[in-house]
Amino acid sequence: MVAGLVVGGVAGGAAIAADGPELVGGKKYKPVPSTIVSVTGDKKNGFEIRRYDGSEQFPPTDSEARAECNEYDTEVARVRCRSEVRTWYRDLGDMKRAIHYARSSASGS
Repeated sequence: MVAGLVVGGVAGGAAIAADGPELVGGKKYKPVPSTIVSVTGDKKNGFEIRRYDGSEQFPPTDSEARAECNEYDTEVARVRCRSEVRTWYRDLGDMKRAIHYARSSASGS
């Protein structure tokens, strides 16, 4: 589950969009529906991911994800899962900052 979220989050993060279409080369730009437009929250209290199509995703909190990792049968699987969780939440934090920076730069702030 966590690995799928990481791949989806990173792929969607590559196409960050503002709240609405913008002019690009004189044409209105419409991002793909799965484009991530907002990331709020933190790993302790949980993140909320909003996409251009209006869908939302609520990954488990850090403690919930770690508890799920502890249910794996082997130590290798538990370590792999915890590593994926750390990477996922690090990337969500980076994406949140990148969206904030892009929006503040676009508004001239």
